Formats: sequence, C-alpha cells, structure tokens
Amino acid sequence: MKAWTFKIKSSQEDISDKLESKLKIIGGFVFNVNREKHKSVTFKIRKKILYPWYMAFQNWTVVKGELLKGDKENVTNVEITFHQHFFIRLIILTHTILLLAFIIALTARTNANFPMYILGGLLLGFGILLWISILRKFKKDAYKYRSLISEIFKIQ
Repeated sequence: MKAWTFKIKSSQEDISDKLESKLKIIGGFVFNVNREKHKSVTFKIRKKILYPWYMAFQNWTVVKGELLKGDKENVTNVEITFHQHFFIRLIILTHTILLLAFIIALTARTNANFPMYILGGLLLGFGILLWISILRKFKKDAYKYRSLISEIFKIQ
C-alpha cells in the first residue's frame, strides 16, 4: 500500500506523546516507539491480543510510522504505512501451498473421477474468495486506522 504522508506543526516528541496518550485513553492498542534515531522517531500500532483466537479476527493490520524533522522549525513530516500482520501472511501462504499441493495431487492421479475435480474447483474458488475477503478487510482496517489518526491530529 502507498505511504500516507502529511505535515504537523509540532515537534516529534509532542506528536509521539500525544499519539501515545490518546491511544492509551482509547485502549485496546499496542503502541511501540523507537526514539533512538537522531533524525526520526519510528512507531508501530496494532490491536492488543487478549485471547489467542483474536489473532484470526482482530489483529490483521500493523501501522508503521515515522516522524521526520521538517525543513522549518517545529514542523514534523509524518509518514505512515499499513501492513498485514506476519501471522496472517503466513496463514495465507500456508493455505495457498496446501491448496496447490491438493490440486497437483488431483491432476497427477491417472484415474481421478469427476467429483474430485469438483472438490478441487470448489477449494480453488474458496481460496480465491478468502483472498478477496482478506484484502477487503485489510483495506477497511487501514481506513479505520487512517480515520483514527486523522481524528487524533485533526487532519482533513
């Protein structure tokens, strides 16, 4: 996904403190800040995992951001990107490999019957629908995070 960039008339420390305090008030988020770099401050936002099954339903999107010092004094450039969580990528990749292995096994059999091809086609269709629904959820989550960050910083 394309990076989202904007400028804020505040220092890096003020912006990261404001973001951290607002997310703590809202609750349910993990906010990690790395202030060790001299020119920039990086941060990550994702939803908290309270129970293991939340990984499959809530924690799909990770927001990675960077606060860069601007040209003028007291102006900060903010660059934010949205990524799918590593475990969701791993789940998709694993299911894709298993589905392809099943389809290859079906076509490699010399005496495969018609119902097996129907099963393979249904699995392929299910995989495509799953992929499309995951992409839609990712876009919807990215929009929600974007509106949350816009609300925190009062950006149009």
